Amino acid sequence: MGNKLSGKDLIKLGFPKNNSINIALGQINRYRKREKKEGILTEAKEVLLFPEKFKNHGTWGKVAEGLLNPVQVRMQQLNTTRAPFSIFGENEIDQQAKFQLYDALKLPISVAGALMPDAHSGYGLPIGGVLATENAVIPYGVGVDIGCRMSLSIFDLPASFLKGRDQQLEAILAEHTKFGMYETHQIKADHEIFYRPEFKDIPFVKGLLDKAYKQLGTSGGGNHFVEFGIVKIDAPLAEWKLVPGEYFAVLSHSGSRGLGANIAKQYTYLATKQCPLPKNVQQLAWLDLNTHDGQEYWMAMNLAGDYAKACHEDIHRRIAKILGKRVVVTIENHHNFAWKEVHHGRECIVHRKGATPAAEGQLGIIPGSMTAPGYIVMGKGNPESLNSASHGAGRVFSRAKCKTMFTQSDIKKELKKHEVNLIGGNIDEAPMAYKDITKVMANQQELVTVLGTFTPKIVRMDK
Repeated sequence: MGNKLSGKDLIKLGFPKNNSINIALGQINRYRKREKKEGILTEAKEVLLFPEKFKNHGTWGKVAEGLLNPVQVRMQQLNTTRAPFSIFGENEIDQQAKFQLYDALKLPISVAGALMPDAHSGYGLPIGGVLATENAVIPYGVGVDIGCRMSLSIFDLPASFLKGRDQQLEAILAEHTKFGMYETHQIKADHEIFYRPEFKDIPFVKGLLDKAYKQLGTSGGGNHFVEFGIVKIDAPLAEWKLVPGEYFAVLSHSGSRGLGANIAKQYTYLATKQCPLPKNVQQLAWLDLNTHDGQEYWMAMNLAGDYAKACHEDIHRRIAKILGKRVVVTIENHHNFAWKEVHHGRECIVHRKGATPAAEGQLGIIPGSMTAPGYIVMGKGNPESLNSASHGAGRVFSRAKCKTMFTQSDIKKELKKHEVNLIGGNIDEAPMAYKDITKVMANQQELVTVLGTFTPKIVRMDK
């Protein structure tokens, strides 16, 4: 008996001569290739005889599914008509973003859609796109940075706390926040997220635990940031114990780091294999939630979302500790995620790719740019937007375009004009790259109520 397990070995065990053999070989090669052949064959025989027992097993669940209910892979056809949709701030949105939504609305799984006023084209769904589907999740409808989110901590300190402390606060951001692929904290923090069963039960995710541990409390590159600034509260908010006025605050924007990126890549690959689509929409390949891979992605996606939250908690904990000050309230929300919600009288999977959840009474934070205010909002629960709002100002110019249009000198002038200090940051994140946030907010008055603003003063981004 050779050491490498082959399809012939599985046929000898009694496996049917169909796709279940390819699935089994793929799973074994991916997760069990260092183990002895005899032991794997003993397990495979057990799976063949009692597939029901292995339905949710990390390695064998997909094989059991192939034996019990073989998935038929066939080219999916788009519908000729679109599912119902709404567009907010239509005149401010590029045509390409609209066409991307129109294509997504023709998927046979689509129930309804919406485009937020900060929308611009992306991969799969446009950024600022919202899509409700029937019992299916689109990995690229969630996005690569799963659970990317905003987190705003307001301190029991007046806005004047910033005065005369520029150097001290810049040093805190420079030393106690980490950005990009390689920076990590020297003293790592533990967190309950690392003890979640998904890190044990999903073989692919198990392999990402070490990376997740190292990157806890760090932020990504691109448009991710941690910034000190001034929160202005317009109305008394009893539950926050804050009277109207101006307060010192910290705002962060980041996601699930390497954990989320690897999950997105893996399950997008699986979706494209199982759900062939015409070339113009192949990035919208979905996973049926009744399948092993669909269920596994759903668990992994939720884990990545909770990990993103844990990263923000760690960032804010470190900053509060070094300041020696108390956080009064934290407002936070995801904007690259999928949720199970009821719309149009039926349960749907609602993808918000660069869109803020805005159910009635739901709090959120919508940032501008490093020189423009962000907005603390409360959702109005507008059914036309599928209870959603914009996730920021949205880009006017692509990253590539910024590099040809702006210089570091242009950015410095803009920062000086708005009295903002920047640590790091690249030309592709120039404040001028973004839409006018006041226009974006004007185009979504029927989606959210504004409760206050956040004005950035000291900004840290990746170098």
